[in-house]
Order: sequence, then structure tokens, then C-alpha cells
Amino acid sequence: MIINPQTLRGIYVAFNTLFNKAFEAEDPLYKLIATVTNSTTDAETYAWLGDIPGMREWIGDREIQNLTASDYTIKNKDFELTVSVPRNAVEDDKIGLYNPSVQMLGQSAAQHPDKLIFDLLASGFVAKCYDGKPFFSEEHMVGKKKVSNLGKEELSMETYIAARAAMMSFTNAKGEPLGLVPDTLVVPPALEAKARDILVADFINGTKNTMQGTAKPLVVPRLAGHDKEWYLLCTSRPIKPLIMQQRKAPKFVSLTAETDENVFMKKTFIYGVDYRGNAGFGFWQMAYGGGHTA
Repeated sequence: MIINPQTLRGIYVAFNTLFNKAFEAEDPLYKLIATVTNSTTDAETYAWLGDIPGMREWIGDREIQNLTASDYTIKNKDFELTVSVPRNAVEDDKIGLYNPSVQMLGQSAAQHPDKLIFDLLASGFVAKCYDGKPFFSEEHMVGKKKVSNLGKEELSMETYIAARAAMMSFTNAKGEPLGLVPDTLVVPPALEAKARDILVADFINGTKNTMQGTAKPLVVPRLAGHDKEWYLLCTSRPIKPLIMQQRKAPKFVSLTAETDENVFMKKTFIYGVDYRGNAGFGFWQMAYGGGHTA
């Protein structure tokens, strides 16, 4: 193959098409538990994270709710993945051998938010959220009252029922019930059978399963290694328990000009993907974590 700008442009278009098809074919899990927000600068401050207000009877003047209870900030980070193609492979018409590498770029770019979100969820027993406490903690303050969204026991029917009751009992600072109904039980592969027994099975030891269908099990391979930890979430509200902040969407890029150093010095064409963003915690009230031992 003769290498010229037209040839290289054709290769880029073909690779870009492969990248986009692979990217769009992926069905990442993070959107099930995280709200995707757009960022316009290097970091975003989520001042509205704090108490969750409720409606009240309108008596006298309107009561303006304070939505600036937090200075919780999510800083954007840069992420990339890059592959190289030898110039000789292009000259020898072997460019097709590198199609899987480009498809891998697309798959990895689509899946990477899963890594950010589920790694963050697993860190929630120690990583702090907007109130300065770990996301899963016994020390959250609602008004003057301590509230816990942390359970130390392993997953079982009893601990699931207790976590569900705790979440549905959460109130705001004025004592008004938040009305949160958990709908997703996130578990590692090691707890899949237990989660399905609790939420899917018709009967348990010959007894009708009264918790069947009260939430959906979400088995996350990326949580392997956190084999005793489990997470009960409410994902039905406009704001989900976690936040995936996107500054720049994944973009397929290349360095293939004759004057690029990699081509001139090393006879390689470079293709890659990069994006900017990060993950953060939303309202702790929408999550309950169990099974963690310090």
C-alpha cells in the first residue's frame, strides 16, 4: 500500500468507525446507579448536596429552602488509552490485523466509567462524601440526630430486611419521611446466589419469599474481591446515589503525519482515545452498605 495523506485519512475513517461501533455496542452498568452530569470547567462543586427538603403547607410567606449546604467538589481527571501500528504493517497491507486493537479502545472507553463508579462505591466505607463522613457511616447528622446507613453484617434475608427498613425510615432535618424505596441490590459475583435467593426465589426453605421482587439484583464483576460487601440503593429519583461527571466525551485521535516524531523516529502510527471526567458521591441517604469489616 502506498502511504500518502489520502491513504492515512482512509485508515483513520475506518478505524474511527470501528471505534464508534465498539463503543456503542457496550452496555455499561454505571448508568443504573449514577447520575451523569456535564462539567464545564476543571472541577464542579455540588453545593445542593445536603438535606433533602419536602413540600409543606403554604402558611404565610414562602419558606425558602437552603440548598447551599455543601462544598463537595468533584475534580475532573484525564484518562487515555493508546495503541501503535507499525508503518510497515500499513505498507504491507496488514492493517486489518489491528482492527481488534481499535475495537478494544472503543470497548475500554465505554467501560471505564464502570471502573470509576464501582471502585468509588466499594470505597464508600472509608471515602468521605459531602458531609465529611464516609459515604457509608453511622455518624451522618440529620439535624441534631445521628443516622446510620452502614451495616456490618454479611448479606442475609434478615440484614436485607433491616437495611430496607432503615432506608425507608430516613427523614429530612424537619422529621419528614423522605419516601425513599430501595430498588437495587448491588453485589459482587460471590454474593449473586444470596442476592437471587432474597429477591428472585419464590420460596426459601419451603416458605413463601415475601421479599421477592422488592429490588433488582445487580451483579457487578468489577466488585470481585469485595466478596462480603453489598449495597442497597434507591435509583428511582432524578439524582442517583453516585455521580458520573463528564467534562469531555471519549474522542478517537491519531498521530500519523510524516512530521510526527513517532512516525519519523520510530516508524509507528499512533491511535488512541482520551476523555475527561470523574466520579463522586451523591446523597448518602439513597444508599446503604453492608458486610464491610475494617
